[in-house]
Amino acid sequence: MIVNMSDSGGPTYASLTPANPTIINGLAGVDLQTGQQLTTHQAVMNNTEHTMVNMVNTVGVATAGVQTLPQHNMTTVIPAVAHQQPLPDLTPDTMVNHAVHVDRNTLVAVLQFLKKNNFKRAEELVRQEANFFETVEDSKQGIGGDAEVSSVLSAYKSEGDPAEYEDAYKSLQSFIEKSLDAYKHEVSLVLYPVFVHMYLELVYNGHEKVAKSFLEKMGNRQEDCYREDVHKLSLVTLRDHMTGYQIMDNFRSSQFTVRMSRDTYSHLKRYLTEYGGGPVPRIIHDRLYLDVYEGVPRSRAQVLATAGAQEGEVPKQVNKSKLYYGLLKEPELPSLHMEEEEGEEEGDKPKKKKPKKDALQKSKKNDPNAPPTNRIPLPELREIDFVEKAKAFRDALKRVTLSKDTLPSICFYTFLNATGNITAVDISDDSSLLAYCTSDSQVRVQSITPSKLRCMKSAEQLNDIDKDADDVLVRMMDDRTAEPVRTLLGHSGPIYACCFSPDRNLLLTGGEDGTIRLWSMQTWTCLVVYKGHVFAVWDVRFSPHGYYFASGGHDRTGRLWATDHHQPLRIFAGHFSDVDVVQFHPNSNYVASGSSDRSIRVWDCLNGNCTRVLTGHKDVIDTLAFSPCGRFLASAGGDKRVLVWDLAHGHLIAEMASHTSTVYTIAFSRDCNILASGGMDNCVKLWDFSRVLEDNHEDDINVSNNPDIKRCSESLLLGTFPTKNTPVLATHFTRRNVLLAAGPFDGTVYSQQAAT
Repeated sequence: MIVNMSDSGGPTYASLTPANPTIINGLAGVDLQTGQQLTTHQAVMNNTEHTMVNMVNTVGVATAGVQTLPQHNMTTVIPAVAHQQPLPDLTPDTMVNHAVHVDRNTLVAVLQFLKKNNFKRAEELVRQEANFFETVEDSKQGIGGDAEVSSVLSAYKSEGDPAEYEDAYKSLQSFIEKSLDAYKHEVSLVLYPVFVHMYLELVYNGHEKVAKSFLEKMGNRQEDCYREDVHKLSLVTLRDHMTGYQIMDNFRSSQFTVRMSRDTYSHLKRYLTEYGGGPVPRIIHDRLYLDVYEGVPRSRAQVLATAGAQEGEVPKQVNKSKLYYGLLKEPELPSLHMEEEEGEEEGDKPKKKKPKKDALQKSKKNDPNAPPTNRIPLPELREIDFVEKAKAFRDALKRVTLSKDTLPSICFYTFLNATGNITAVDISDDSSLLAYCTSDSQVRVQSITPSKLRCMKSAEQLNDIDKDADDVLVRMMDDRTAEPVRTLLGHSGPIYACCFSPDRNLLLTGGEDGTIRLWSMQTWTCLVVYKGHVFAVWDVRFSPHGYYFASGGHDRTGRLWATDHHQPLRIFAGHFSDVDVVQFHPNSNYVASGSSDRSIRVWDCLNGNCTRVLTGHKDVIDTLAFSPCGRFLASAGGDKRVLVWDLAHGHLIAEMASHTSTVYTIAFSRDCNILASGGMDNCVKLWDFSRVLEDNHEDDINVSNNPDIKRCSESLLLGTFPTKNTPVLATHFTRRNVLLAAGPFDGTVYSQQAAT
C-alpha cells in the first residue's frame, strides 16, 4: 500500500523535467481591456534568457504562414518535456538552421520586453540571430506599444464618403436575399464581418454620428449569437477606444474565416466585380479569409452547425493534422487472477473464473489509433495504483450494460441552504468522495460511502505505531480524527473549480484569486500554490493518469502543469476570450478547452500545437466530456444544446437540443451507450449515444465533404428526470454505471412557487 508520504502527496519523477516557459504570442495573457502586463510572468522569465531565443524562432515559424491561413494554429509554446524522443524543431540549435523570417513588429515587441527587463545577453543573441540591429525604443503601453497598434489600425484609413457605407451594406444584403438558395446560406456569412469592419472604419476616420447611426440600423439585423459582440462593439465610439480593447483584438487582423464552395465563391466574385469599388469589396479582400472548398454548397442546417464563433468558421486545413484518439494499453495486473480466484472460492462460484480472465485479456488489446506509449512521459505506477486498477476492473466486470430499455439508476445529492453559494462540484473516480466549492472561499470534502474521512497521524504518533501491522495505510491513518466532512481554507475569493486526482489522494482547486491550490486528502492541508494565471481561474482538471493537470482562466489561456513543478509546462494561447472549461483526453496526450469565444480547441500536450478547432456553439461553452473510447467529444453550454464531435475528422455529428436553459454538466456512461446532461433547467436528461455511434461509420466519411448532422432529438432522448428546483452542477457515472448527480436546492424559487 502507501509506504511514505512522498507517494501520496505529490510524487516526483526524475525523467519528467520541464523546460522553462516562454511568453507566447506577444504576451497573450495581457488583458487588452485594462492594458496591464503579466507581472507574474517576470518570475517565469528569471534565469531563462536563453529561452527568449526559442521564442523568437518559434514566433517566426508561426508567422510564416499568416498570409495563407488565419491564426487558428499559430501557438507558441515552451520546449517539450524531456523524454526519449525530443523534438528537433523545438531546440534553438536546429531552428537556427532553418530559413526563418521573423515579423518585424513581433521582433520589436520581443526586443522591447528584453530591454525593459534588462535581459542584455538575450537581447544580443536575438539581434544576432535575426540580423536586426536597429535601435528599439521602450514602449509605453506594454509589448508592441503605440507604434504597433497604429500600424495595424492604419489599414482602416479611408478617403471614401461616409454616407455610402450604409447604402453599400444594404446593397450587399439585397444581393444575398436575391441569391439562389444554393448560394444564399454560405454567402450570408460575410454580412457580420463586413458590418463590423465598416463600423470600425467609420469610427477610425472620425465619423462618430454616421457610425452610431449605422450601428443602430444594421446591428439589429445580425444573428442572435452576435448580439453580445455587437453590444461590446457599440462601446467603441472614438479612435482612442480602438486600442486596448478585447473586441478590437479579435477584428484588427484578417482572422475572420468564411467557408464557401467554389460555386458560391464565383457567385460572390461576380457581384463584387459588377459592383466596382467601395468599402464592401475592399473589406472582403483585405479583412476576410475565404476558405474555398470543392464540392456542392452547404445547406442552411450545415452552415448553422459550424457558424457562430467570434473568429468565424475553421479552415479545413486546421483539422487535417493527425490526432491519436485511441487509448493506451492497460498495464499488466499480475495479482488480479489470484484475488479473483480467492473471491470466487468464498462465494462458491468457481465457474466464473474463465470469463473474467478472458475479459482481462480483451481489455489489453492494442488500439491502432493509440499514441506511442513513450510519446509523453507518464508516471510509473505504484503498488497502490495496481491495487486501484484491480478494483476498477472487478467493478467493470459487474457493470450493467445500459441501453434504451435498461436506463441507469440515478442518485442525486442535494445541497440545502446553499442557494447562490455552491460554485462547483466534483466526484472522485471511484465514487467515494464528493467535493464542492463555495463563493465564500471554502472547499468541503465529504465521504459518500459509509467510511469516514481519516487524517494522517502526527509525527509523534507515527513513532509509536505497530511495526508488525500488515497494512501500512491502517498504521498511518488516525481513526480517532475520522469525520464525515472536511473543510479546506486557503483561497482569498470565490472558488470556481475543483477536481480529484485519479487515486483520490489529491484535490485541485482554482478561484478568483488567480491561484491553483493542491490539497492532500490525507493530511488535509495545502501542499502547493501554483501562480501563473493573471486573473481568475475558471477550471482545473487532472489527467486520467495523474501527475499532469490543466487549467483555464480569464487571461484567455489554458495551461498544462505538473504537480511537482510550480511553473506551467505548456501555455495554450489562441482563444479570443476566457477559457471557461478544460478537459483531458483519456490517453492524457491532449487537452480540450472551451471558451467564451464559442469555439473548442484540442491541444497536443507534446508540443502545444492546436490540432482541432471546433466551431458551432452559439454561446459560452461550459462543459466538455470525452467518450470512454476517446474518439468523440461532447460539449454544451449557454446555447442549451449538447453537441457531439468526431475527433478523427473534426466534424460535428450530432446535436441534441431539449434543455430550456444553460447546460452545466455532461457525462458518458462507462460503456459509452448513454450520455447524461444537466443544467439550470433543473432536470437530468439521458440520451441514446449508441444510436449516434450506429450512424457514424468511419469508412463512409470523407473529410472534404460536409457530413449530415443527426438532429432528431426526440428519438435520441431516452428520458427526462426533473428535480425539485435544484440546478444540476455535476453528473458522474460510477464504475458499475450508476448515475450520480449533485446540485444546490434553490429555496428562493420554491418558496415563491409555494406562495403563489
